[in-house]
Amino acid sequence: MSRNTKINALLLLVVAALAVLPLALGLGDHKEEPFTGADAEAETAITELQPEYEPWFSPLYEPPSGEIESALFALQAALGAGVLAYYFGVRRGRRQGEARALAAQTEGTAAQPAEAGVEARPGESAAPGEAAAPGEAAAVSAAGSGSGAVEGKGA
Repeated sequence: MSRNTKINALLLLVVAALAVLPLALGLGDHKEEPFTGADAEAETAITELQPEYEPWFSPLYEPPSGEIESALFALQAALGAGVLAYYFGVRRGRRQGEARALAAQTEGTAAQPAEAGVEARPGESAAPGEAAAPGEAAAVSAAGSGSGAVEGKGA
């Protein structure tokens, strides 16, 4: 099992525990609506602490029912998840594309097939079976390869 697989499994286990534990432990049993949102909880706490408090502004749109409010919230969450998934997918695709291009580039320069008439790029030596670039053979012999003009002159 790879390291990423172990991390993903652990994260899934944590998410499942966060979803199941509140239900299994009976958290919120003492409340009328045990799993209401933070907005409703905050409103209740404020009205208990300061009954004369008046909000600074009112919502732009007040849904006619709680079901519609829940549906709009679920739609908002789905759109956010879609945007995040798209972003991470694009990032992963770019990274994989760069890795493939790099792999193709290194394969292409390291192990080119020996074809007759294929010239080496300037600065590279020709592999056996490949034709050297014009002037490259002269540079190799002038630099000295163990035998040739360089040894013959001074010795």
